[in-house]
Amino acid sequence: MRKLFLLLMTFLFAHAAAAAVQTKVVEYKDGDTVLEGFLAWDDAVATDSKPAPGVLVIPEWWGNNDYSRGRAKQLAELGYVALAIDMYGKGKITTDPKQAGEWSGAIMKDETARRARSTAGLKVLRGQKNVDASHIGVIGYCMGGTLAVDLARTGADLKAVVAFHASTFTASKPEENKQIKGTVLICHGAEDAFVPAGEVDKFQSQMKEAGVDYVFVAFSGAVHAFTNPKAGSYNVPGVRHNAEADRRSWEFMQILFREKLENAKAGG
Repeated sequence: MRKLFLLLMTFLFAHAAAAAVQTKVVEYKDGDTVLEGFLAWDDAVATDSKPAPGVLVIPEWWGNNDYSRGRAKQLAELGYVALAIDMYGKGKITTDPKQAGEWSGAIMKDETARRARSTAGLKVLRGQKNVDASHIGVIGYCMGGTLAVDLARTGADLKAVVAFHASTFTASKPEENKQIKGTVLICHGAEDAFVPAGEVDKFQSQMKEAGVDYVFVAFSGAVHAFTNPKAGSYNVPGVRHNAEADRRSWEFMQILFREKLENAKAGG
């Protein structure tokens, strides 16, 4: 009896240990540029025989660092397969605002290049065997928030699009808004000085004109980068974490994902 009990406990422990969030670095390319993504999933939820919805994570201007990778892990805990993508190139991560500005400026001014880079990451996510390619969402932070909406404007099959504290979210070519297929959620810091004057009204006007399903939420007292606990350490004026806005915006995202991305883990 004791031997049987020990065998049973060993089996249960092994099963519990195997059913957990898994991660791996994924190397891929956009043209000749080598990129490094970070994939996270719960192997008890997302399997080759039972794929789960996927979520693309587009980082802040610092690059695909621990913050964006941490968000991918959080999404995996909710039952999604998440891929934090690389917008700059393998190894390009910084905490220097000047360097980040140079890298982000280069990618943001070249529409063809930035869309190719985002699309390359989306292709990698869709290609995972444990991903339900018919239920894909995208989230982005700061620069990544702008890029998340930008990717949706290419006509990519995205069920949900979430931008956290993006500086800009309007289209330079308003007609492209009609190519957005999913619901757009903008999580905005009400005191974000990085957002140009009139941007909010212009965005809502564009969405209405294009007939896009959207949700716009402004969090009182929140400034730029309000979701990042380390925001204040960068010593950039107007950049600061806001715990309440961080928590609430993540909850808004989950509501949208439960509605638009089917088969996610119950209660996520």
